[in-house]
Amino acid sequence: MSRTRTIGEAELRSLATGAGVLGTGGGTHPYLELLNIEKLYREGRHARLISADALGDDELVAVVGLMGAPLVTKERLPDPDHVLRPVRLMEDFTGRRFDAVMSIEIGSENSILPLMVSALCGIPVVDADTMGRAFPEAQMASFAIRGLSLTPFVISDIRDNDLVITRTEDALWTERIGRRVCTELGSIVATCSAPRTGREVKDHAILGSISRAIRLGEAVMNARRRHESPIAAVLIAERGVHLFRGKVSDVARRTTGGFVRGEAQIEGVDEFAGDVFLVDFQNEFTIGRHAGEVRVTVPDLICILDSLTGTALGTETIRYGQRVDILSLPCDPIMSSSEGLQRVGPRAFGYDFDFVSLHRMAA
Repeated sequence: MSRTRTIGEAELRSLATGAGVLGTGGGTHPYLELLNIEKLYREGRHARLISADALGDDELVAVVGLMGAPLVTKERLPDPDHVLRPVRLMEDFTGRRFDAVMSIEIGSENSILPLMVSALCGIPVVDADTMGRAFPEAQMASFAIRGLSLTPFVISDIRDNDLVITRTEDALWTERIGRRVCTELGSIVATCSAPRTGREVKDHAILGSISRAIRLGEAVMNARRRHESPIAAVLIAERGVHLFRGKVSDVARRTTGGFVRGEAQIEGVDEFAGDVFLVDFQNEFTIGRHAGEVRVTVPDLICILDSLTGTALGTETIRYGQRVDILSLPCDPIMSSSEGLQRVGPRAFGYDFDFVSLHRMAA
């Protein structure tokens, strides 16, 4: 207990706001999940935070997340017991109890899930994740990039269907099998991937991500209270680059294969009047083009924010007429490494060009 601290109730909204920005379009602001964790707090059940450095090397950490299409998460209310179920199933399968829990990604909904587990069963949340943002596929994670297996991999739907993928050839096959199952089960499932030791988390996770999201959310919310620009607040907090300002003029969106895919077109305003910015997405925003030129790509973060409030817009909520600012934030070095780009660079998404980073240019 002395190694942990309780996450304050006021921090929950900051976390949700910051995680929305870091979600890069996947799931946007985790409003429904926020309501769930706030309800648990009102019932006297709280989440505790622990730094990765405070973990014992042999302590066991559960890695939780939702798999599926973000649009479906807006149609089905999240359930904390559903999130906990694959964790308990993994414990039964391995014969070991977890000492802590962490999220597969800090982006959007998945940022809140480990807090639910913590509040329900009393284990702390590790201040870390495996992506430093959101990505659409399970193998696009730091543990997989570093060669760690994702199996055993537990999947639970909202009914009574549970599945343990005991072994796969590699992390990509874990994603492929899991995605096929997920699609059959309604394009949304709760998951718990292979248990990680404290040593593995310290060596291979992206550290400090919960605290990062809280700080980012506080910056946005403080800017709103002071009637200052939340866009500027994000740029300062994250060393970001401002790409474009405009009005959403068209969105093509489809849900297929367990993903939301499509493209958004933004027509410029102010100093960008007469220009057009195009953004591709697969659950998250992946590629940004300005004047026909690729300006920004995964794994750097492409964030589309409401120009007035700084609220993150998602691939399932972006719509015609919204006034938006488009920002690029730097990815974690694990993601931009040569091994990382094989998993999360443009070519991993089917594009025939390499990583383009404004942040590398700035450096």
